[in-house]
Amino acid sequence: MNNTRFATAIHIMTLLAKSPQEWLTSEWIAGSISINPAIVRKEISVLREAGLIASRQGKDGGSQLAKNAEQTSISEIYRAVKNTEVLGKKNQNPNPACSVGKEINIHLNSLFEETDQLVTQFLGDKSLKEFSEQFE
Repeated sequence: MNNTRFATAIHIMTLLAKSPQEWLTSEWIAGSISINPAIVRKEISVLREAGLIASRQGKDGGSQLAKNAEQTSISEIYRAVKNTEVLGKKNQNPNPACSVGKEINIHLNSLFEETDQLVTQFLGDKSLKEFSEQFE
């Protein structure tokens, strides 16, 4: 992924894991990440849609983890925000007259799928609790 979506999402989730009893506001979270609160709200909505975050509005509003950090795998966070392949994008218009160009994307599809499965499996073995325990 050539963007910071995963890093932002894991930062949000780690903050929530470190304060499980509190409703953290997007402004407070944004201050920790040093980004615009609107970006945090966008990622929170994606994570909420994936069932990872619960939110409430109002004076005492904010966000919390939807389930225990021990029950949340890093791969769930990854899958919620993943919008590109781990290895990047394929060339859209390889030369069909070339022996490599005409088949490259077929073979890249397999390579990309296998790589994504390995990443997801690796991250699935790690819980949000384990990750968040690195921070004091």
